[in-house]
Amino acid sequence: MKYRTEKDSMGKIQVPANALYGAQTQRAVENFPISGQPMPRPFIHALGRIKQCCAEVNRDLGLLDAPCAEAIIKAAEAVAAGEYDAEFPVDVFQTGSGTSSNMNANEVIARLASRAMPEGEDVHPNDHVNMSQSSNDVIPTAIHVSAACEIEHSLKPALERLAGTIEARAAELDDEVKTGRTHLMDAMPITFGQELGGWARQVRNGVARLDASRPRLLELAQGGTAVGTG
Repeated sequence: MKYRTEKDSMGKIQVPANALYGAQTQRAVENFPISGQPMPRPFIHALGRIKQCCAEVNRDLGLLDAPCAEAIIKAAEAVAAGEYDAEFPVDVFQTGSGTSSNMNANEVIARLASRAMPEGEDVHPNDHVNMSQSSNDVIPTAIHVSAACEIEHSLKPALERLAGTIEARAAELDDEVKTGRTHLMDAMPITFGQELGGWARQVRNGVARLDASRPRLLELAQGGTAVGTG
């Protein structure tokens, strides 16, 4: 494998030549060779959504030049769409605040955005992509956003389909009587429809609990950074 030399506040480090990420990501890869399991893809996609929204807000506030912001937004959209999942190699077991994953996103998006800028104008991972942000608010927000999206688009539809399938089968077997069981012993008669209906109700209750947690899950930490007076 060919490498290039990157430099950060800790000095120089060798990074795979074709990698979009930079020094901070490479240090995390070397510092946390624990499980070989990267961060989940929905989490990575949520990071892209967050970086896109932050660039839009910083542009609207006049903190980020429009061309730079637009380049970041376009790059972040590509990350959110899953086009660059392979560029996120940091292990799921990493720094407690998720700084490594935050910087991974910043570096990848900055390199992609820089390609869209005029020659000599680079997008900086920290100063531009991470403007007004911290791992302390980005990472909890990404966890909430990814969880909410997975619940809404994957888990709930699957549970609804499961409950509907069980209910349909319960209706078909509503007149079929079987022996009930209590503590592994024969008990009073029950129909297959009644038994299956109980299973379906359990699934429906699970969906209700997910819906009840939604308002709290949609509260985001974005904008609440580390404590201090700075």
